[in-house]
Amino acid sequence: MSDLNSIQLLSKLIAFQTISYQSNLELIRFVQELFESHGIQVNLNFNAEKTKANLFATTGPQDQPGVMLSGHSDVVPVEGQQWDSPAFEAVTKDQRIYGRGTADMKGFLACAIVTMLKASQLQLKRPLHLCISYDEEIGCIGVRGILDHLASSIVQPILCVIGEPTMMQLALAHKGKTVYRAHCHGEEGHSALAPKYVNAIHVASRLVDSLQQVQSYLKEQGHQDSGYDIPYTTVHVGKIVGGTALNIVPNLCVVDYEIRHLAEDSSQAIQEQILEKVTEDFRSQIEVEEMNQYPGLKTSKTIEAVKFIQQLLPSDTQIGNISFGTEGGLFKDALDCPVIVCGPGDIAVAHKPNEYVDIEQLNQCDIFLEKLLMSLKGLCCIKIS
Repeated sequence: MSDLNSIQLLSKLIAFQTISYQSNLELIRFVQELFESHGIQVNLNFNAEKTKANLFATTGPQDQPGVMLSGHSDVVPVEGQQWDSPAFEAVTKDQRIYGRGTADMKGFLACAIVTMLKASQLQLKRPLHLCISYDEEIGCIGVRGILDHLASSIVQPILCVIGEPTMMQLALAHKGKTVYRAHCHGEEGHSALAPKYVNAIHVASRLVDSLQQVQSYLKEQGHQDSGYDIPYTTVHVGKIVGGTALNIVPNLCVVDYEIRHLAEDSSQAIQEQILEKVTEDFRSQIEVEEMNQYPGLKTSKTIEAVKFIQQLLPSDTQIGNISFGTEGGLFKDALDCPVIVCGPGDIAVAHKPNEYVDIEQLNQCDIFLEKLLMSLKGLCCIKIS
């Protein structure tokens, strides 16, 4: 068996510059070779260009329901950020490991990979699976390519653990997100004759006004979940581009906006409300396309799978919601199994210069996964039903 521990492995993973716009294949091949040298089954799922891949690995009896661990390999860019040490070199200081992806989320991947290596040496009663995806940071894009394969090739898991950084607290819910781009059309003309033409920016202003009206409705009368800092579905305009010169009536204005919705709400229904509030004469000038979406997550804290996970974590572990999105809703929809989010590190330091993970957080994750592994082996008092 490999002598690698989680901290040593994290150093290796950080050195792979798996920024979302670059290939992740060096990291994936490294993990593949490591697993296959330990007899772990590995399946790769490539993107169309063969420049990136999802990795699925499994060990243990394949005719039994097991546990799925999941994490993404990609990280956000470092350009324009002022780091105190090389971003793609793991630097240990004051009981912290610094480097891009330490918290989000190669720290969890290191712990999960080491756990898989340990699992390969045991006689498990239930299998342990690991999925490593690509392009999570740009809209949970990559994992969609492997989910149908997982749904058809493995027994429905008992649960799925998404290892995003929660400070090893237990998160059961997050909002879904849908991104839209609206092309608001007008008619070009000289600004001296502006009233004769349809101004695309004016059309866009009607759309933005409708977005604000719907946001007010959702705040006052929509579903509420007190587990979030913002307890209702939100509508947000992030970018508007229109016009070429002050003396030209613009013929096009592009509006990018998003809906971050509670699990109880439908982004499609909200989008329909938005367009209905735009008057007919302006509505005909607007073309909207959906750019990206991922579903929300809401797992009941009363189900057996959650109670099982709670027994593996310290008694003071908190249960709550997280403000950021994950691949969890996609796994829930594809595999029809309970999904929880729990991993080392603090989301507050992710995507920033000098990103880090506390070594103690990695230790806690190792302990959690060790207990999970012993449960799959049947050596501890915790049983999966």
